[in-house]
Amino acid sequence: IPDMAAGQVSIKYGFRGPNFCAVSACATGSHNIGLAYDAIVNEHADYAVTGGAEASVFGMGLAGFNSVRALSTRNDSPETASRPFDKTRDGFVLGEGAGMMLLESYESAVARGARVYGEIVGYGFSADAHHITAPDPEGTGVILAITSALKAAGITTGDVDHINMHGTSTPLGDIAETQSIKKVFGDHAYKINLNSTKSMTGHTLGAAGAIESIATVLAIYHGIIPPTINYEHPDPDCDLDYTTNEAVVRDITYGMNNAFGFGGHNTTVVFKKFLE
Repeated sequence: IPDMAAGQVSIKYGFRGPNFCAVSACATGSHNIGLAYDAIVNEHADYAVTGGAEASVFGMGLAGFNSVRALSTRNDSPETASRPFDKTRDGFVLGEGAGMMLLESYESAVARGARVYGEIVGYGFSADAHHITAPDPEGTGVILAITSALKAAGITTGDVDHINMHGTSTPLGDIAETQSIKKVFGDHAYKINLNSTKSMTGHTLGAAGAIESIATVLAIYHGIIPPTINYEHPDPDCDLDYTTNEAVVRDITYGMNNAFGFGGHNTTVVFKKFLE
């Protein structure tokens, strides 16, 4: 009963508003953020504690992902095994952790004198309807999530400066996501600073969308895009700017986070720099 994570927070702090957990594999954290955003926009809550958590580094968790050949076998060099978009990538490194953010209305933030790190301005949810683990090679579901998020945010493809990609370091997944971004953004795809912070954290599964949304917000807030580390061998099928090996200083107005999950779940959340 995975809802107990939210239940315990509600009980400890006396939160009486909407209380539930999305369950959508590696898209869970981002789904929760989008649903919390809806709760505030529709005035079901003034603020929401939202995000994701996962602890799967144990025998059964490792065995399960190994059985579907999702994990890297670079066991002689585990610190370099997570290498999204690198030609020699061979799977993800299992991580664990949690990421939580406080969402609230502008009025609520001003009333309590809060430091505002950024704004959520839209999201998109979709399904691949393709395969339980493999990405849709045509990227139809991912494209739908991204375009829905752009529409909800009221922006065009040319407005996006940064995307924190799902980028798990799997041979098929990184290509499929890259191709989807190129289909949506066209030539502008080559002007966006992309990255995968999973190169540094591993894949935290249900926490990933939340942790990486926080990384996106902080990249916008500080104007510094974290790198995709362990990138050594270019892959001609992954030919965009992945902010490789070194952080980049860049003024960011709009940033996006992609999170996809086994079962064909796709989420994209759009964040904006907060300007008083």
